[in-house]
Amino acid sequence: MRKVQVGVVQMSCTADKQANLEKAISKIREASAKGAQIICLQELFTSLYFCDVEDYDNFDLAEPIPGPSTDQLSAVAKELGVVIIASLFEKRAEGLYHNTTAVLDADGAYLGKYRKMHIPDDPAYYEKFYFTPGDLGYKVFKTKFGKIGVLICWDQWYPEASRITALMGAEILFYPTAIGWATDQDEETNKDQYNAWQTIQRSHAVANGVPVVSVNRVGFEQDGAMKFWGGSFVTNGQGRILYLGSHEEEETAVVELDLDEADYFRKHWPFLRDRRIETYAPITKRFIDED
Repeated sequence: MRKVQVGVVQMSCTADKQANLEKAISKIREASAKGAQIICLQELFTSLYFCDVEDYDNFDLAEPIPGPSTDQLSAVAKELGVVIIASLFEKRAEGLYHNTTAVLDADGAYLGKYRKMHIPDDPAYYEKFYFTPGDLGYKVFKTKFGKIGVLICWDQWYPEASRITALMGAEILFYPTAIGWATDQDEETNKDQYNAWQTIQRSHAVANGVPVVSVNRVGFEQDGAMKFWGGSFVTNGQGRILYLGSHEEEETAVVELDLDEADYFRKHWPFLRDRRIETYAPITKRFIDED
């Protein structure tokens, strides 16, 4: 059986970009010491979640990819022999920015990047102010330990994104994430929101027969107005929870995934076989209006 050890780094962040990067590297080392081969960091891990406000000064947090952060992480990946999935604020050109994840292979090689396709705009999540929607399409990366697909946060609500990435051959779907609760919100609403978030991603595992790894940040930000809810998790290809993170604490966990299970699940639940692709053209419409 082809087994891979996946590392999940759920952490809190500060306003100090270099300190956040060094903290992430420390946790990558911790995951590697526990046996991790592919290590996923949370969305925009080098900073606080700055999209809570529309502030031009926050564009100064962006950097080219490849660039300074990927250079440091590449050296760590090579030293430890691990794959690193790193979500960063990309400055592509003057006035052009993306929410981007870079993938570094176990020999330190930069394999490429995925630019977030679905960009939200909600109270405290003003991402459209900062990020141009991705234009690289959906991506898979052939790493030393398997072929992985990477999507980012808001992408996780769209089954089309996970389906296309799985059809491209992804053996694991990774979702670096930054999502939380407003601290003036009631507990029932908090629970409903978290359950919806987890359920939609577990459904991607079921529909495609591949594991899902979702890595969220944790802790209070926005002067205490937002509690990032952690709750990072890993499923197998039938949506069974293999690891579930705390809502309160930083965690570095390592989970074993069996990549050969996909063949079993897809034989016994042959969703890909039974897809009626000739009937799906209407999905490309914004809305199917009545004549």
